[in-house]
Amino acid sequence: MLSITLFAFSCSSHLQQGRMKSAPAETLVLQTNLGGKGVALEVKMLAGEQHNHPMMAIWVEDTDGKYLQTLYVNKSVATSIYGHGDKSSGEWLPGTVRRPAALPYWGHQRGIEASDGLFVPDPLNPVPDAYTGPTPPGDFVLKTRTDQVLTGKVNILFEINQSWDWNDYWNNGLFPDDQDYRGSAQPAVVYRATIDLSEPEQEYVLVPIGHSHYSGADGSLNPDLSTLTTALDIAGEIKVRIIPTN
Repeated sequence: MLSITLFAFSCSSHLQQGRMKSAPAETLVLQTNLGGKGVALEVKMLAGEQHNHPMMAIWVEDTDGKYLQTLYVNKSVATSIYGHGDKSSGEWLPGTVRRPAALPYWGHQRGIEASDGLFVPDPLNPVPDAYTGPTPPGDFVLKTRTDQVLTGKVNILFEINQSWDWNDYWNNGLFPDDQDYRGSAQPAVVYRATIDLSEPEQEYVLVPIGHSHYSGADGSLNPDLSTLTTALDIAGEIKVRIIPTN
């Protein structure tokens, strides 16, 4: 089961510039996969200046790029049920929305194809609750575990995407007939760090390694980030730490 805690902290980092300094920011603490038998990890994200309830997924792969498991994904992406997904009654209500452009690199790496051909979880086959949680409104800490004991080096990946963040390159006329693109704008950004599980308490910084396909049509990763602007400021800083266990 997922547990959530809020606590206050203050930070003097330059990543916090532009925020209110008069009161400490609230950090959401998420806990996933409490029944995991493997490595304990802590992932921290400081929200960037453009952060506004983005979609995100965090997962583990081996150093050859083979997907191992999901650590966390937004509940809405995990189920394809969004709070403002159905307006058939005249007002916004929760409803199913298929969004292949949301987190396509994670979806294709996960490799589970839904009945409609999309590599996106659906209400009938959602990501288990143990790996899901709410969308953090700002800074957050994820405390989690791997399913099984892992050794050596692995990659921690983080994909993040925010709808409607147009810029001069990724404008709403670029692919006018692609409805999946029109709901995404700048594509999802993928961050990665290679961690050594033999070094407890070691902290690693995740760095951007590319962006996903603009409409989620495939699982490609484009290393060219030169066309992205505000998408690179959704996350301010992302770190992962290996937590020693008895």
